[in-house]
Amino acid sequence: MNQHTPYLALSAYLRARFGERVQKIPLDAGFFCPNRDGTLSRTGCTFCNARGSGSGLLAQGMDLADQWEHWRARLGKRYKARLFLAYLQSFSNTYGPLEKLQNSLDQIRDLPGRVGLCIGTRPDCLDAAKLDLLAQVEGETWLDLGLQSSNDHTLQRINRGHDAACFAAAAEAAAQRGLKVCAHLIGGLPGEGPEDFLRSVRFLDALPVAGVKFHNLYVCRNTPLERELAGGGLELWDKRTYVQSVCRALGLLRPDIVIHRLNGDPAPGELVAPAWAADKQTLRNEIHDELERLGLRQGGGA
Repeated sequence: MNQHTPYLALSAYLRARFGERVQKIPLDAGFFCPNRDGTLSRTGCTFCNARGSGSGLLAQGMDLADQWEHWRARLGKRYKARLFLAYLQSFSNTYGPLEKLQNSLDQIRDLPGRVGLCIGTRPDCLDAAKLDLLAQVEGETWLDLGLQSSNDHTLQRINRGHDAACFAAAAEAAAQRGLKVCAHLIGGLPGEGPEDFLRSVRFLDALPVAGVKFHNLYVCRNTPLERELAGGGLELWDKRTYVQSVCRALGLLRPDIVIHRLNGDPAPGELVAPAWAADKQTLRNEIHDELERLGLRQGGGA
């Protein structure tokens, strides 16, 4: 935390850790998801787009090294960045054989300018062997794990395919190996109000979680959530509710938890609703303004 942001932002954390700006580079290693291949279901989480939040560069024939250079050139020019975190983002990047994960890590190990790894996956795709392998990776290593909600009824409704206890067990096992866990939490899930969201915040705050990504629920095209919205079965939060809820959430979190993001941003052309989700920067600014207005700081109480 500093005089500009009353919370521990990822950018500030990385600058303090490495002495200069560090950028993430999204990578697609060709993993998939047990919630889409029929192991758990074929529909996926109700909010997830068909790309699994990935860039789609692998489908364009770019291997990990090519993807890295594609983004390194662009981000280096835009932000004058020299240091980067490799972010295995698409789908669930520990799902499948251990050898596949090992192969991806081997390709990433010596990428120029890489100082760490972020790996997006599910808590039910992390056995002891995979956690042990990830613990051997040099540099800053983060596990991006989706909690989304601590309410098991909500998790069933959005077709997550695991419960909150599964997340807690994975977070504990990862922390025991020195891995940093970044929990993903969604505000505005079907059937949930602000108090439900804050209960999830308290749940993860009690776990050995090192970071949090807050996401505002928005509806993407060609998802089960779009069909739910069209059928009248989904009530979305307004922007004010989300802003106030995130501010209260920050007040509840331990000061040592790194805030990786305050809100999500849909890819161009995929947003159905709400319209306010399209402007990520305005939403972020309104959260900052509300924190200042209320005099709230991370860990200072809600």
